[in-house]
Amino acid sequence: MSLITKALATIGIGSLKIDTRLLRPSFRCGEDVEGVVVIKGGNVEQEVDTIYVSLLTNFIRESNGKLYQDLAVIDQIKLSEPFNILQNEIFELPFSFQIPLSTPITMNDTKVWVKTGADIKKAVDPKDIDSLTIKPSYFMTEILEMVLSLGFSLRTTQCIEAPARFQRKQRYIQQFVFDPQGEPFTNKLDDLEIVFIAESEEVYELLIEIDQKSAETGTASLEDGDDESIVRMRIRQDDACDFKAKLLQIIEQYT
Repeated sequence: MSLITKALATIGIGSLKIDTRLLRPSFRCGEDVEGVVVIKGGNVEQEVDTIYVSLLTNFIRESNGKLYQDLAVIDQIKLSEPFNILQNEIFELPFSFQIPLSTPITMNDTKVWVKTGADIKKAVDPKDIDSLTIKPSYFMTEILEMVLSLGFSLRTTQCIEAPARFQRKQRYIQQFVFDPQGEPFTNKLDDLEIVFIAESEEVYELLIEIDQKSAETGTASLEDGDDESIVRMRIRQDDACDFKAKLLQIIEQYT
């Protein structure tokens, strides 16, 4: 094998290739992703330290009054121990992992994707990117539908940097922003924001932010701390039938 061929492989030309093939591209939070990584050797034999699969998302981070797009690794799994791959050799690595309940829903600008990578000694590391569609878990869907049934519409969702007290678990949270549609809420609040913190498939903690109407201007700004109230509610699937009444009580209490 020529020195030129080896040198080209170190910069990615003629190096091994990886291709991740998922059984399907759409999942609910909590479901299993199944697929296979197809690895094809390049023009030279190469030493591979590991093959790995990462689940990533994007979120908005604020720093010094400016907004930035940032990335977070939701989960990562190691698929192999160190091995050598021969010239033009082809083999497959099957894998499966669970979509964590903390994974954001892919709406608006929030994306979720699988990145497959290989750590190769003395060479450019190849990678493969596959976008996913993430839907709410069944229980989360049930909660969202109950909010809508009370007379709200979902305006938008946004994945932002998590407050410091949550960052030990995850770097981001996803806000669901609802607009009131008609009485009795339109005269009381501008919007309702809900953040879902999953404890298990059957239990969620909800951070509910109520943005009141301002008596002077008609709307409350984010800086008006007295006009915004954040309430924490823990909801179990067994007690979901009580959720609508509890949410109505909270809205009445803080508006």
